[in-house]
Amino acid sequence: MSTTTPDSTKFLISFVVLLELIHPTEVGSVLVNTRVSTFDIINNDVFFEITEPPELEYTYRIKPAKDFGGTFNANFKLRDVALVPVIPPDACLISTVRNAEDIRGNVALVERGDCSFLTKTINIERLGGKAVIITESTAAEGDNEIYIEMVDDDSGRQTSIPAGFLLGKNGKIIRSTLNRLQRDYAVINLNINLTFVPLHQINTPPWLGL
Repeated sequence: MSTTTPDSTKFLISFVVLLELIHPTEVGSVLVNTRVSTFDIINNDVFFEITEPPELEYTYRIKPAKDFGGTFNANFKLRDVALVPVIPPDACLISTVRNAEDIRGNVALVERGDCSFLTKTINIERLGGKAVIITESTAAEGDNEIYIEMVDDDSGRQTSIPAGFLLGKNGKIIRSTLNRLQRDYAVINLNINLTFVPLHQINTPPWLGL
């Protein structure tokens, strides 16, 4: 007895599989959506793009602070502003910041450590910064590809500007590239909407290997 599947049956099976990829599948009384959208992947994360210098012209993802600071909502959009690496990079003491003038009206790039995330954000706000991006560019290989959840320090203090965490690998390359080019800042657009952009069309930095 032959066990060969007729061509018509093969076609029917292929068609059913295709439908499963396009439409939700009913399992018992529960509908399971088999499609994965960009929204599902990015969740509540925020994106910014660097437009200058050309060596850094990619789209970067940041994880917003969990329970302090302002929000990166639809009304929060910054266009053609400077992303300024703070000197010194920890931003733990306002009195020691040497490039305060560059921070005013722009976005500060700050390193993790030596004080709380909230302290860093408060200091940048007092210096006139619009937002703060915190990274850990000195993290060990492997650790620099982990998103840190930034939480309140329970000090009862408040800040109104938003803060987000950038992968250490991205922070390291941004800092080193600006240093090599002898630039004080990069030019960015912060909080760009990628909800309806296919994942393969997002201009991700090549060093992440995605």
